[in-house]
Formats: sequence, structure tokens, C-alpha cells
Amino acid sequence: MTYLWLKAGHIIFVIFWMAGLFMLPRYFVYHQEAPEGSPENALWLERERRLLRIILWPAMTVSWLLGLALAYNTGAFTQGWFHAKLGFVLILSAYHVWLAGYHDALKQGVRKLSGKKLRMLNEVPGLAATLIVIMVVLRPF
Repeated sequence: MTYLWLKAGHIIFVIFWMAGLFMLPRYFVYHQEAPEGSPENALWLERERRLLRIILWPAMTVSWLLGLALAYNTGAFTQGWFHAKLGFVLILSAYHVWLAGYHDALKQGVRKLSGKKLRMLNEVPGLAATLIVIMVVLRPF
């Protein structure tokens, strides 16, 4: 029964995390279209801050905790597919941290990337999720 609760919780919080990872770069695109110093710019900063603080950071943290507990519970630490999955999750976590850093740059008025590049970056979570699900479901090694 513990396994099922861990699995359900892990899936739920991964969904929350992924939703936030899809939303934040889109927020950045709209944010960058707002004039610097405008009320609209301030609104986007607040939206991004809330998304990071209320959804993204807690969802990532709980996903990691439940995922590690699940791996421990199932003995996955010794399996190759899990190592690959863990590598992709580390990349996804680094992407998350990078997004938080980009938010901080926007707060300081630094707009490093074009809307087109941000739209392309929006594909990172989808690609990572695809690879992670393949590792978990197919367990190719």
C-alpha cells in the first residue's frame, strides 16, 4: 500500500511541476513584450514570482522526495533505467533553476533572450518528460 501512495503522490506532484515548467517560459515571452518599468511589467514579475514560489519550487521538492522514496521502496537504485531517468530529472531540475535565474534577471531589467528563443526553450520539459516516461515504462536497460 505504501508503494501505491508514493506512486500516486509522485505522479500528482510531477504533473504540477511540469505544468509550471510549461507556463513559466510562456510568462517570460509575454513579460518581455511589456515595456520595462510599466505596470504590466510589474504584474508579470509578480505572476512569475508566485508561480515559482507557490507551484514550481514546492512541486519539484515533493516530486524529488516522493521519487527518491519510491526508488528506495522498489530497489530501483541498482537499475540502469533508473540511472538514466535520474539523469534526465537532474537536467530538468537544472532547467528549473535556470528559469528561476532568468526570472531574477528580468527583475533586474535584463532581457537576454528573444521571444523566439524562449518559445523554443518551452520544449525542454516536453522532451524531458518523454524521455523520463520511456525510461520508467519501457525500462530499456
